[in-house]
Amino acid sequence: MKTRKLNILIPTDFSDNAWNAVVYILKFYEEYVCTFYFLHSVKMAAPKTTLNSGKLTEVLSNTAKEELKDLKSLAETSNANDNHSFETVLSNDTLNSAIEFCVKKYNIDLVVMGTKGATGAKEVLFGSNTVNAIKKMRVCPVIIIPEEFDFVTPKQIAFPTNFNRAYNKIELNTLKSLALVHDSKIRVVHIEKSKELSAVQQNNVQNLKNALEEFEVSFHWMPHYTNLTEEINDFIEELKIDVLAMVNYKHSFIEDLMHEPVITKIGHRLKIPFLVIPD
Repeated sequence: MKTRKLNILIPTDFSDNAWNAVVYILKFYEEYVCTFYFLHSVKMAAPKTTLNSGKLTEVLSNTAKEELKDLKSLAETSNANDNHSFETVLSNDTLNSAIEFCVKKYNIDLVVMGTKGATGAKEVLFGSNTVNAIKKMRVCPVIIIPEEFDFVTPKQIAFPTNFNRAYNKIELNTLKSLALVHDSKIRVVHIEKSKELSAVQQNNVQNLKNALEEFEVSFHWMPHYTNLTEEINDFIEELKIDVLAMVNYKHSFIEDLMHEPVITKIGHRLKIPFLVIPD
């Protein structure tokens, strides 16, 4: 039994994909004492042209209250685990503002989201709500669960880096905490743009080795592709990666990924959970 209690926030639009993210994270932290907060923002469902309609907001809020109640009941009955408890939060604020409010109020350790919601197109890499959360979240790690992804014990976590930046203790503690849950191996992946590392990069490699010395870690070099999404999926398949983890800082891989077209070929969509660590 794990002793430290975790607070986990799960924004939901009540779609099948949102429920799939719930199922994944309940299994991931099965042996941990956790409180899960289901958050719904009424503005996720309201058309932009009618956001100021008090009547519509009232109707959506009443409907959402019932759906949150049903979601909590479903989680409690389908997840017979005394370690887990559930709370619901209904917000009239924008999703990002609601998430930030909840993170601070409930001392949230992790935000969990699906790749897209009920109306997402099949070719979308990330839904618009998820993209906004990735770009703007600076107060808490976010883990993105792909559509229809079934839980598998995460034996290997990939951590892509260009070694241009040293990681601080908080960033690496997030990675370590995830790896500790299932004693996962950490695969540090460097996408090389030049054949040799600079002195700064070499120093950052050594610092990373020292910081992760209590884990089973390996370092891998990948050739640089034009399409970053394709490259990521290639090393996921080659190394049999179960979770992808990145730090979201300026000029990071995530920033590059967000600049790629959001509409991509189906085969290039992310196929495994994706942990985004704020800088």
